[in-house]
Amino acid sequence: MSNLPKSFEETLEQAKTATLTSLEAGCGRVLVELCFPEIALKAQSLAWNFSQLFVEEYGSGLRVLFPDTGAAALAKRDWGDIEFNVTDIGSSRSPVEYKINDADQIFIVVCPSSVEVAQVEKLCNLAGDRPVIMLIPQLEDVSIVGIGYAARQLRERFISTLESAYYIRPYEGAMVWRSFPSGWEVYLEKEEEGEYELIATEATKPLGEYLDRLLLAAVAPEDGAEGETNTKIKKRGILGELQSFLKALSN
Repeated sequence: MSNLPKSFEETLEQAKTATLTSLEAGCGRVLVELCFPEIALKAQSLAWNFSQLFVEEYGSGLRVLFPDTGAAALAKRDWGDIEFNVTDIGSSRSPVEYKINDADQIFIVVCPSSVEVAQVEKLCNLAGDRPVIMLIPQLEDVSIVGIGYAARQLRERFISTLESAYYIRPYEGAMVWRSFPSGWEVYLEKEEEGEYELIATEATKPLGEYLDRLLLAAVAPEDGAEGETNTKIKKRGILGELQSFLKALSN
């Protein structure tokens, strides 16, 4: 039976539930990864949606941090009179320690990328036992790209400490999904449009060549003829569904 959501609304509800479950389980640094094309354009809508999960409990103890001053100012303007705090993550010239205070109890960092990774790491260190939720982070490349000493140190010191509370990423004819505390599920699109078949459950995130091998093993003909393999992987993908997801975000 597929655990994949059928709509964006269901995706959002799954992500919220997984986030709360991960925090209740003691995960202090969690990722909410909705890896859809152009999802970053909807960062403000998602930030508002997730802020409502915590504002009743934490009130002014909730702080939402955007990647830059422009995004933070736009959110303040659009959201009007709010009980919680909104600011930017800071920069080397305006460090994050000046953007937060001891009264903050929980943080939502919106759409952090490799540009902000140093400030995000510093925030996590400053937060101590206070939860930090990274909403639609653009950190996947940081975790897998880079062979230098600094890149390895960053992965070992920081990236490896983050927990994916929720993850959904479409590929051509396939999908990778995870909702805490489940394993990482790999799905292959079936002949029926929009239907998926679970082909693997992994303990860690399947990436790159390993993911390719899982998908190829699922579609390879019994005789091992590689020439027929690619024809069995659907090229249509799920772009139609993604468009519906993104449209729903605008509502």
